[in-house]
Amino acid sequence: MITMKKPFTRLVALSLLGSLTACTGSPVKDARDPIENWNRDVQSFNENADKYVMEPVASAYRWAMPSFANEGVSNLFDNVSDIGVSVNDLLQLKFTQSGQDTSRFLVNTVAGLGGFIDVADMVGLPKHKEDFDQTLGFWGVSNEPYVVIPFLGPSSPRGIVGRLGDTAMNPVNYVGFGVMGLSTGATATAISSGSSALKGIDTRADHLGAEKVLNEATEDRYNFVKNSFYQQRDYLVNDGSDTNEDEFFDIVK
Repeated sequence: MITMKKPFTRLVALSLLGSLTACTGSPVKDARDPIENWNRDVQSFNENADKYVMEPVASAYRWAMPSFANEGVSNLFDNVSDIGVSVNDLLQLKFTQSGQDTSRFLVNTVAGLGGFIDVADMVGLPKHKEDFDQTLGFWGVSNEPYVVIPFLGPSSPRGIVGRLGDTAMNPVNYVGFGVMGLSTGATATAISSGSSALKGIDTRADHLGAEKVLNEATEDRYNFVKNSFYQQRDYLVNDGSDTNEDEFFDIVK
């Protein structure tokens, strides 16, 4: 069982340890990373895109948004995500947790103004992190090879399929097809794309401070990110983490 609201200090320590270990002795080709040159180039592209586009936009968003509104928007997206979390709970045979996450969605939707206020947290229902990538890992699908996707960041073939599955479980992607019976394909696309863009900006704004941690963590930023990715996914799949690794890792995407 993975809960989301915990410190991420331990993941940073684990990632640093992994990076230092990789730097000792003779350099060894990482079998998980057969297209390292491509991945390094894409990571560099993503970091530049973040530096010159996402970070300024996220900074402006945080400046313009009152803190309560910023938190409320984050809560709204978290509430919608609980639908997919509940489905993935079931696919991973976590029936009790599925009941908790379904209850979270119902409580926040009804009593929390559609999820703007996290009432479920106030009454002791924890927020969990379950996605379709974890579900595939639960059923034994490998998380290799490593691949960095333009704009999206570190992933794997399993992760790509996982993203598609999570997209299919997000009801926002279907809203545009049923608004008063007047929606067109263009309207649906605009609603879905606008929601995704806002979520990305909101997430980036929530992690503006974590960039300094990453910059100071290691000289080999690429291996640090890769090791963090594998540690994060392994912890989530195996329910073995007591850290907030997903929150830390969002910043390096």
